This record gives sequence, C-alpha cells and structure tokens, in this order.
Amino acid sequence: MDESNDYVPPKVWHWEKEANGRFANMNRPTSGAREEKILPRGKHPLQLHSLGTPNGVKATILLEELLEAGKDAEYDAFLVKIGDNEQFGSGFVKINPNSKVPALIDISTNPETRVFESGAILLYLAEKFNAFIPATLPERAECYSWLMWQMGSAPYVGGGFGHFYAYAPEKLEYPINRYTMETKRLLDVLDKNLEKRQFVCGDEYNIADIANYSWYGYVVLHDAYQASEFLDVKSYKNVVRWAQEIEQRPAVERGKRVNRPWGDEKTRRGDPPESRVLKSDKIISRMI
Repeated sequence: MDESNDYVPPKVWHWEKEANGRFANMNRPTSGAREEKILPRGKHPLQLHSLGTPNGVKATILLEELLEAGKDAEYDAFLVKIGDNEQFGSGFVKINPNSKVPALIDISTNPETRVFESGAILLYLAEKFNAFIPATLPERAECYSWLMWQMGSAPYVGGGFGHFYAYAPEKLEYPINRYTMETKRLLDVLDKNLEKRQFVCGDEYNIADIANYSWYGYVVLHDAYQASEFLDVKSYKNVVRWAQEIEQRPAVERGKRVNRPWGDEKTRRGDPPESRVLKSDKIISRMI
C-alpha cells in the first residue's frame, strides 16, 4: 500500500455520518431511542419483534419447531423494519436497549419477561418448554458451548467478512483477507466437528443446530454476500450435508418465512403448506 494513502487516526475519534457508507442512516456511536413509538401487541403469550435476518430466523425456527412438537408456544410476529430505523423506537429500545433484532416479550409471566439477543431467546424458549436442549449436564454443556461459539463467531462472518467483502464503500485487501481467513477457519472448525456427527452436538438436533444453521447454513447453501465461489463453500462437505438435512425440516422452512418481506413468493411471508399441522393460526396471521 502506498504510504500516502495510509489512514492516520486522530487522537480522539469523532463521528462523521458521511463515512458510514451503506448504513449511514442507521449507525451511530450512541444508543437509545430516537423517536417515541409504542410497540404493537398481539393476542398470543409470546410477542416476537424481529426481521428475517440470520439472527432473526433463529427465534422463528425454534418457535415453529416448538409448535411442531406440540408445545403451547403460540406467538405473534411483528416485523421490525431496520432499514427504516424502527429498532430505535422507544418501545423497542425498552425491550432491547441494544436496538438489534430479535427481541421477545413473554406476556404469560407476571411481570412480563423481556428477552433480547438471539442466543438468549433460544435458551429461554428451550428451557421454558423443556425442548430442543439436552437433558443431562454434560450434553447440555456441549450444547451451550456450540451455541456460544456461534454467537462469538458471527461478528467475524457478518460484520467482518460480509461487511468488507459486500458492503464497504471500497474493496480493501487487508480486511477482506483477514476476515476471509477467519471465516474459512470457522467453517473448517464446524466441518471437522460434523465429520463424525449427524448434528452439531451429536445424534440429536437442538438449539445449537438452529443457531449455527441460521448463519453457516446460509453461507454454504444460499450464496451469502455473493461469496460462495470466493469462499469455496462446497469444499466444506460436512457442513453442506448437515445444512441440507436441516433445511428438510418443515418447521425450519416455515421459520425462515416469518418476518421475511423480501424474496420470491415461496420464501417470503405467506400461507404455510397445506400439510402443516398447527394448534395456532396460519403463519400469515402471526405477521402483523
């Protein structure tokens, strides 16, 4: 790199809105509400405020899995348009001070329970309904470990690789190489783990699979960041096999469609397949 183009950090950093690139209207170095806005309220015990992002679909996949398993996990799903900064409304900030989707309110408890961060929502729901989480302590520790592994690794894949490869105002060799290396290392970790396991933690599907599928399944099967060839995702054969198996689950297919206002008619919000067995209303009725 030409030294004349090197960035010299100031002694004290100051925010320049114009330098934020694609997300300039969203990102700020401060937290909190930007407008007064009351959250809508539905009729079911669980109130989900989210969007069909990798983190968002974790919650909807688990909720649909719980319903499929016969659990009383009825929910209302409210779309949060992050491009319109709805996550900075006062009502949303009250349930998630970090202003990120998803966020959940359990109105069946007294007082009501708020849960934010996708991993925390998975744990809360799995423990509340005693499902999709191992029963014994050693197996549960393995589940916790892979869940936290995903939560810790996602920023490298999305905020690191995805940002610099697909969204940054200019292509920069150093950050792209740095985060590509880390993303491929993480895929290799998961691939080796799945070499002798059907699912992330062994023979049983659980919330660790849901969390990891929502990110790494998207990377290897759905050309995340238009980088499938660049990352050579087909070389991670065990991850591909595992992700394809998870996608065959009816609840996963339904969960991916909730709060997803983009894509073709088959993949965005709409009526569920006729074969769906539900105690609750159709998907479309959940999405307000």
